Amino acid sequence: MRSHYCGELTAKNISEEVTLSGWVHRRRDHGGVIFLDLRDREGITQVVFDPDRAESFALADSCRSEFVVQIKGLVRARPEGTVNPNMVTGEIEVLGHELEILNRAATPPFQLDDHQTVGEDIRLKNRFIDLRRPEIQQKLRFRSKVTSVLRRYLDENGFLDIETPILTRATPEGARDYLVPSRTHQGSFFALPQSPQLFKQLLMVSGFDRYYQIAKCFRDEDLRADRQPEFTQIDLETSFLGQEEIMNLTEGMIANLFKELKDVDLGAFPRMPFSEAMEKYGSDKPDLRIPLTIETVSDLMTEVDFKVFSGPASDPKGRVAALKVPGGNSLTRKQIDEYTKFVGIYGAKGLAYIKVNDKSDLDEGLQSPIVKFLPTEVRQALLDRVEAQDGDLIFFGADKESIVNEALGALRCKLGADLDLYTCEWAPLWVVDFPMFEETPDGGVTAIHHPFTAPSCSPEDLKANPLTALSQAYDMVLNGTELGGGSIRIHQADMQQTVFELLNISAEEQEEKFGFLLDALKFGAPPHGGLAFGLDRLVMLMTGSASIRDVIAFPKTQSATCLLTQAPGEVSDKQLKELSIRVRKPVAE
Repeated sequence: MRSHYCGELTAKNISEEVTLSGWVHRRRDHGGVIFLDLRDREGITQVVFDPDRAESFALADSCRSEFVVQIKGLVRARPEGTVNPNMVTGEIEVLGHELEILNRAATPPFQLDDHQTVGEDIRLKNRFIDLRRPEIQQKLRFRSKVTSVLRRYLDENGFLDIETPILTRATPEGARDYLVPSRTHQGSFFALPQSPQLFKQLLMVSGFDRYYQIAKCFRDEDLRADRQPEFTQIDLETSFLGQEEIMNLTEGMIANLFKELKDVDLGAFPRMPFSEAMEKYGSDKPDLRIPLTIETVSDLMTEVDFKVFSGPASDPKGRVAALKVPGGNSLTRKQIDEYTKFVGIYGAKGLAYIKVNDKSDLDEGLQSPIVKFLPTEVRQALLDRVEAQDGDLIFFGADKESIVNEALGALRCKLGADLDLYTCEWAPLWVVDFPMFEETPDGGVTAIHHPFTAPSCSPEDLKANPLTALSQAYDMVLNGTELGGGSIRIHQADMQQTVFELLNISAEEQEEKFGFLLDALKFGAPPHGGLAFGLDRLVMLMTGSASIRDVIAFPKTQSATCLLTQAPGEVSDKQLKELSIRVRKPVAE
């Protein structure tokens, strides 16, 4: 039904007879000559119909947006002065000889050119129309190229593409499971996998050495711009490779991807310890494009007559930190008030600041309501610590360390975007040396990653100092977004048992939730480790999209619903009865 795609025609095709099929993108009537912009997945071609061919002219006159048509005609050069350099087909047009309307279309709920003025709910409800937009089609085609390049790289490096089950059992991985009731085992439930974690470890025990899978994963958690209830991972696992070898292999994969699809050389990825990332950037996924760093000044504030600072400075779990903004004196009071509201989202009770007008004058040269509380020697030490210059502004955070890190880390990124402080387009890095555990409010410990992550110490040292032990975990970060994370896994039963004991996971719970993995570890499990990348997030970054919904064909909303299919929906009483389930409706308050 076609000889060419619409977007393929160029000046090389002039004088050729062609057959095109696609959608009417736009119809224009210019003084008795009708122009149809014909669209398919490759692009748009301008087709001209004149009155000399009465039948095709009349059909062209009846066409409307989104009609599906087939056109036969002659490729010719556009008249002088009408060339469109912004289109691949901008040098040519097709003189239409024959036109067949393959299908008429109702008036679409929105014009493809007007999508920006249409609410996202309308676009998602009519996603099959929204997907016709060239912008969305280009992103999904790019996504297809990404998976193709990744598969080729992994195939060339000896990885085997092996599928793992979707219907499995619940395991503790940090989010709620999506549960599927079993009809044949009434009262029992499958869980949709949050990741293929346990199965890929079993594949290493089975001797497959290198596994990968582009896997669907499911997590019932609160959503945001870069999260979906169902998402896609590029999942990897290897045997007999250490942490550096796995990092080098996957770094090569991402570098090759950027070079092949974007002609970007990412260079070598720096390694940064978790402690440094939190200390300097307030985040375990720092955006290194932004040349702002956070400096701890707690030691300078322990004796000041300002409890907002001296309290956290004297608290072992507190922190007082400064964030210098070069040239920040230009920020108005209104802007500073807006930033104060912004850090409040992260639990900060306020946002103290000092404007450095003249650093040589420690009395009149510093502008701030808090300067009067700081002795002269503290002011000087503070300016020296952050290397302040005239015209700079210094923001402060003072609270529990976690609140200060999160608030100033987020403020750093917002300032980078608002003030356009980016020094480069792409800034990758590895964050390493994560803590093995963090303390819970009741004095226990919980795993930073998952309970199968290997520590960097012996079982004895882990028992003695669980909160200072480091894990063999690693995250790849790009432009402040975590692309992927992984770890070396525990492959020895005594270490796994030690971790379970510290996490207060009883023998009964161990057996119930992952007894099959523990059994496998008894039968010659090799040293192994892996990593998983978020495909949706990766494509979002590479295409410059604001949300992963823009790079998923049929995404859910932020309330985890599908407006197109109206899922989730109710099911019949008959289906519920087969599953021995009775639905209890929520009681209205």
